[in-house]
Amino acid sequence: MTASPASPTSSGLALPIDDEELAARLNARLDVVEKALYAHIQSEADFVTEAARHLMEAGGKRFRPLLVLLAAEAGDRADSDDVITAACVVELTHLASLYHDDVMDEADMRRGTESAHSRWDNLVAILTGDWLFSRSSELTADLGADAVRIQAQTFTRLVEGQILETVKPAEGADPLEHYLRVVAGKTGSLIATSALYGARFGGASREVEEALAAYAEIVGIAFQLSDDILDIGSDSDESGKTPGTDLREGVPTLPVLMAQRSTDPADARLLELLGSDLTDDARHAETLALLRKHPAMAEARAYVIARAAEAKALLAALPEGGVRQALEAFADVVATRTA
Repeated sequence: MTASPASPTSSGLALPIDDEELAARLNARLDVVEKALYAHIQSEADFVTEAARHLMEAGGKRFRPLLVLLAAEAGDRADSDDVITAACVVELTHLASLYHDDVMDEADMRRGTESAHSRWDNLVAILTGDWLFSRSSELTADLGADAVRIQAQTFTRLVEGQILETVKPAEGADPLEHYLRVVAGKTGSLIATSALYGARFGGASREVEEALAAYAEIVGIAFQLSDDILDIGSDSDESGKTPGTDLREGVPTLPVLMAQRSTDPADARLLELLGSDLTDDARHAETLALLRKHPAMAEARAYVIARAAEAKALLAALPEGGVRQALEAFADVVATRTA
């Protein structure tokens, strides 16, 4: 289910940054972060180092550390060592969560390579994730007590989101609200903390810090939800993904949950299919075709576009310039990719 928050742009960065000087600074600092990350996952035990480097070496867009670096540009200490440390904290936290995700999802591949549990086993994957979480916590301690509190709160939300993903909504609860809570925890929480850390350790004002954290959580959630829409609505040639993958695996997504709210008798067949085993190719194809024509798709697009606009409006707290323009452009990307 988890979406990658962005793809590299012409600047080589996972955010749309047109300001060439800003892009050059961020690229240079990302290089520093990358070197630091490899140093931080070096263990005295060679096997631990190998396991921890497995997904790091598989790549990744480094969206979260980039967001830390970009948010720091809103302050007067963008080149602070603490900003680099914070960027490493969020990436190690994200990386750790991927090891656990792959065990939970029984994923064979991650970032185009074998998942850790496929290469070794579940025990190695889980303990490697735990070790990476511990390393991120050690680094957070270098940033002070307030950062430790923020990291603990973020970790609580992230793990809660992972847990809630594995259970059905409570009786009488709204499945869509349950799903949105999962996405907020699993995806939104760490992206919000990335912006918060960058602004705080970069020396931004409290007003800007709060605006950036709120923006990042909303736009991070919206990006995941736009990925839900693309899973149903896009062709494989456009997205590079097999359409309806989440549908086939029975993973709840925004358009599906909105369609399941329907009380229209004309939707009886679709609702029947959505409640069935969709690993069958014929039923999967029929369900995909019905969903693509259903008003839930337009409703889902409208929801994501509204969330992207909400996030973009929060950026009014930032002065005009490259940072604000880049974040506004990212919100626009989130909105337009639902089309």
